Amino acid sequence: MDKFVFIFGPQAVGKMTVGQELARETGLKLFHNHMTIDLLEPLFGFSEEMWRLTHQFRMEIFQSFLKSNQYGIIFTKVWYFDKQEDWDDIENICKMMSSKGVSIYFIELEANVEKRLERNMTPHRLECKPTKRNVEQSEHHLLTTMGNNRLNSLPGEIDRENYIRIDNTFLSPSEVTQIIRAKFNL
Repeated sequence: MDKFVFIFGPQAVGKMTVGQELARETGLKLFHNHMTIDLLEPLFGFSEEMWRLTHQFRMEIFQSFLKSNQYGIIFTKVWYFDKQEDWDDIENICKMMSSKGVSIYFIELEANVEKRLERNMTPHRLECKPTKRNVEQSEHHLLTTMGNNRLNSLPGEIDRENYIRIDNTFLSPSEVTQIIRAKFNL
């Protein structure tokens, strides 16, 4: 494996959709965060056990992927900048990747809340993410976390060579993908 592309930002900002487009254009594999959440939530609800297993599954998938001959992987996640455990988790993933010589790319997406609320209800999102189909609950979570947590970085907070922040409020997934590909030569 050569490349680890980490796409992060608040809920409904377009991480998965941009990841899908980037995967189509580059041959990278997409591992969006709901692939594990939507597998485990029907069994355990949004419980501590569900989150423990989600983390464990992700780490095992990363380990297996590192042993593969795949070109690379795109991973999406909401990064809670006000929670040390998120910083630690991302640092551990990056250490795992860099210890095997994998190039790491950080793509931060941001969009205004009106656009995110609109995207929260798109048929594509609801089709791909079963736990988001209760739109009222999903919208409440989006607004609550936005008020209680910091879901985008502060200027200069991410000190990575391969980092870009994109406001995709008025950009299509294809336009965002073109920006990413041009910046990182993917």
